[in-house]
Formats: sequence, structure tokens, C-alpha cells
Amino acid sequence: MKTTLLLAFGLMSFFSNSQQIIDKCLSHKAIQYQESLTPGYIDQVNSVFARAKAHQSNYSQEKMNSLYTIPVVFHVVYNTAAQNIHDSVLINQIKVLNDDYNRLNADTVNMRSDFDGVAGSPRIEFRLAQIDEFGAPTTGITRTNTSTTSFGSIAAVTGSFADLEKVKSTADGGIDPWDQSRYLNIWVCNMSINFFGQEITALLGYATPPDGLPHWPAGATSGMSDGVVLQFQTVGTNNPNQIDMGNGLQNTLGRTATHEVGHYLGLRHIWGDGDCTAEDGIDDTPNADAESNFDCDDTKNTCVDNILGVDLPDMIENFMDYSADDCQNSFTQGQGDLMIGVLENERYDLVHNNPASIQNLDATDLSVFPNPTSNSITLTHKNNITEIRLIGMYGTTLSSTIPLQSGSTISLENYPAGVYFINYTSESGMVFSKRVVKQ
Repeated sequence: MKTTLLLAFGLMSFFSNSQQIIDKCLSHKAIQYQESLTPGYIDQVNSVFARAKAHQSNYSQEKMNSLYTIPVVFHVVYNTAAQNIHDSVLINQIKVLNDDYNRLNADTVNMRSDFDGVAGSPRIEFRLAQIDEFGAPTTGITRTNTSTTSFGSIAAVTGSFADLEKVKSTADGGIDPWDQSRYLNIWVCNMSINFFGQEITALLGYATPPDGLPHWPAGATSGMSDGVVLQFQTVGTNNPNQIDMGNGLQNTLGRTATHEVGHYLGLRHIWGDGDCTAEDGIDDTPNADAESNFDCDDTKNTCVDNILGVDLPDMIENFMDYSADDCQNSFTQGQGDLMIGVLENERYDLVHNNPASIQNLDATDLSVFPNPTSNSITLTHKNNITEIRLIGMYGTTLSSTIPLQSGSTISLENYPAGVYFINYTSESGMVFSKRVVKQ
């Protein structure tokens, strides 16, 4: 009886502190949970991280400038009408991912000049799958009506994922994943916790990192199924469902997905899940003593570091922090390179052996002439392009137009010799890219 009372008191104390009500991301606890099921899992995750980082310096400049395309399937698992979010919200989330992973998001202008030397564009594109794993046409969206009111639980908050993982299983009220080597599976569901009659949003999402265990026997890593899980209110910028993080309604901009996909592609929290002695393993991210608390406090410099000869402040602008959605706007170049390292290794099939799931997604065709050029380029394209951007060598948008008529020209006269990109957006919201060389 005393134990029960103490447990209840501890949980009430936990939930009475608004700063502890929400854990923005449980990915770090997911790794620990899998380690408890499969000893050696953390070592394998760390080995993958080290291999991806080691490969960064081995890529040719052309490969580093490539655009990597990832097919996505959203699994919407809902118990109420509100949880069954509209297709337009999911399509908007794809646009958020494409903007954030190509440094096309408008709020990059809010990044402090301290980080001009480290900001980067991963050059990763996300598209809703067009062909399912059996070869049939698909929208890239599945919908499952479940009797499960929530996949969240007190146990999940404290580090057990048994309940959360049920969303990834048809037999347990969710839906089985599509081929996880060929699709990024993103489950959208309710993970709130009913605590003495009060529904509490306790976590926003989690993801599995690449673990690189192809040589392990089948079932050796049972417990965690590969992919991303999102609380349904966090998806997109046009979601009609708002979320209360314990201190009032919050402005969610789809950055939970950006953050979790970063974990899926090998990134760690920018503060290394520890104090100043812990690091995220990326050379150009500043150290921090702890995560941000859903805020935008730009006065903090909690650790001393040396990046490009400078002690940089805490980078609340980084997508892998716990800062509020409306102050996150960037990855660093090192983070982008690490993710490309993962896509060239542990998640190779996701982008290189997957033509069927993303073929013929868009009829858009754009030609650039002359290329290389010494002055200007002429663009020839079909009429379903909604925006064209000229992107500089460091991911900066140099010019933007909505739209350009076919046959129009873009001048490079005022820019130095080097590699540039023409990023263009189709009517379906997909971002495509052409590489341009100025001599």
C-alpha cells in the first residue's frame, strides 16, 4: 500500500511540473529500451554513426551536391475524427520536410550571424510514395481506424516502448510497416496519457536510428520497428488540432517531423543528451549543457567550445535542439554530411534501390542551357512549375521567382564561379533540383 501511494505521489509530482509534462522526443530513450532487449544495440548504433562520419570525407564534390530522394508512407492510425488528419496536412508536412532539408524554409533569415559559417543544406528530398510494396498505385497514405484510444502510457514516458510500438502492428491495433528498407514509414497517432481522467500530451514523437545489423539473426532486434512516430497534432503547419505543452497552446510548424527524421538519418540531439562533456559527435555544432525547454532563449552560452576559432552560443536555431518550432530553422553542414553518409551506407536501399516507389511522380521537366555557363542560363520547362529558386554553394537562396515563363533567363553575372542549383517546385509541392556550373 505504501509503495502504491508513493508511486502515485511521484507521478502526481511529475505531472504537476509543466516543464516535465512533455518530452519532445523519446528517441534517446528508444535506444536505451532496445539495448535492454538486445544488449549490444547501442554499440551497433554508435558504430553506424562512426562509419557515416568517416565516409563524409570520401565523397566526391559531385556526390555531395546530389539530391537524395526518400519515398515516404504516412500511416494515419486514428480513434477519433480529429486524429484522422486530412491529406492536405500530410502533404503540407512533406513540404515542410523538403523546405527544411534543402534550406528553403523562409525562417532561415532568423538565424543569427554567429552561425553563418556552419549552416548547411542536407539536400534531401521527400516524396509521398506512388507505388506500394506490392507494385500497386498508392497515394503514399494509409488510414487505420483503431479501437485503441491512445498508444501512450505512463510506462512509455518512463522508458518502456511496448505500448507505443503497438501502433506499428496490425495485430495490436495499428498497422504493419511497408518494406522498411525501401520506405520511410511515418506513423501518425495519439500518444496522450489519461492521468486520473485528465488527458495529457506527454510526448511528441520518436524515431529509430540506423542500427546496421544486417548480419544479426532474424528477431535479434525485436522490440523496436524501424521508422518515425508522431503525435497527430504536431503534423504540418495547417493542422486544425492544437497542442498544449503545459504552458498554453503552442505554434507547431511541423518541426517535430524534421527533428525525428533527423534521428532516423543518424543525428543525435545537439546537446549530446548530457552536460558540457557530452557531445553529439558533429564537429560544427556548439556544445550545450542541456536542451532548450521549448523556448527561444538566444542569450545562452552554456559551454565553452571552439568552432572555426569561435566560442559559439547555444544553437537554438538547430532542428535537433528542444527549442520551440518557431525558432528552429537550420541544420549544420556537418549534420547534413552525416545524414548523407547514412544514406550512402546503412540506408542505401532507401535512396538507391527504390525506383518503383517514386517513379513518374511528376511530369515536370526543366532544361538548363548552357551548362556550364559564364554569364546566364535559359530555363525551358512545362507549365506546372510554381516556384524557381537560385541556390548558392552554401545553401543560401540568392533569388526566387513565382513562376518563370519557359524560355526565361537567370543571370549569374554578379556571382563568383562555382556550383549553383536551380530548385523548382511543382504543383504537387515536390521540390526538384538542377545543378549549374558557372565557369
